Amino acid sequence: MHKSSRTLRWVIGVVAIAIAGCTGGDGGATALPADPTAAPPTTAPSEITIGFAISSFRHDFLVTLGEAAEEAAAANGARVIIADADADAAKQASQVEDFITQGVDVIVLNPVDADAIVPSVEAANAAGIPVLTVDRGAAGGTVASHIASDNVFGGKIAGEYLFTTVGTGQVIELEGVAGTTAARDRGAGFQQALDAASGIDRVAKQTANFGRDEGLSVAQNLLQAHPDVVGLFAHNDDMALGAIEAISAAGLQGKIVVVGFDAAPDAVQAVKDGTMAATVAQQPALMARIAIEKAVAVAKGESVEVEIPIEVTLVTSENADQY
Repeated sequence: MHKSSRTLRWVIGVVAIAIAGCTGGDGGATALPADPTAAPPTTAPSEITIGFAISSFRHDFLVTLGEAAEEAAAANGARVIIADADADAAKQASQVEDFITQGVDVIVLNPVDADAIVPSVEAANAAGIPVLTVDRGAAGGTVASHIASDNVFGGKIAGEYLFTTVGTGQVIELEGVAGTTAARDRGAGFQQALDAASGIDRVAKQTANFGRDEGLSVAQNLLQAHPDVVGLFAHNDDMALGAIEAISAAGLQGKIVVVGFDAAPDAVQAVKDGTMAATVAQQPALMARIAIEKAVAVAKGESVEVEIPIEVTLVTSENADQY
């Protein structure tokens, strides 16, 4: 059949139905028939929007986490909105509330505080928005998946290396932000190593809130109170690097073995230089990529693993060039 004939028949059909609509029983509007020669309409799939709440961009590790999340979202055809809480739990709660108001498809959390974030997780649950946590967990609410380093194992191998290196003597532990799962788990792993060690006396354990400046000031005070310390473990590299400054200022360089956590660039360089004995390498870029991939899967209604541990590695002078 020629195109002109098909078009004529379609016009006749339109006119016939239009006339019927004018004289029909209900007097309502009547839809026109589709042009049989027209292509079926197509609807583009809607873009998945992810709200990613990060505890603070004060640390290299978390900066990398955010940057890698943006790259992973682009690679997966998703959109990510990143919010920096600047280590303020109340600010983070407000940011999550904004995500819920905006109607994002899924929320990924790196909590400032495991307990303080619970009402936000529950609010997202009530709104029907799936929640995932990365690096740091939440103490309550329903979380579809938690992606994090094996912090307990990391704390354990850090402690074992420190104790083997110093042999015997007094050590100090600088803790991270109280209430974070990272600080809790690294401390638990360090405690496991301490329980299995002999000849080691932990004379002080104090928080420096994952900060370099606090690491410096807290270490200064503890070194004055405990001048015979031979080893120090910090829950992250920022605190470890601050402690190294305190050690140097006290004229104790080379006399105190320092082990950190994160394998931040400055810390790896310190290991190469010999001012830090070791650090524990995490994989923030991999962590972010997996978190985004799982977030996209959850938004599509797919099931994901509840716990996804990311391998950690001890970085020493022997393998520092690899990092």
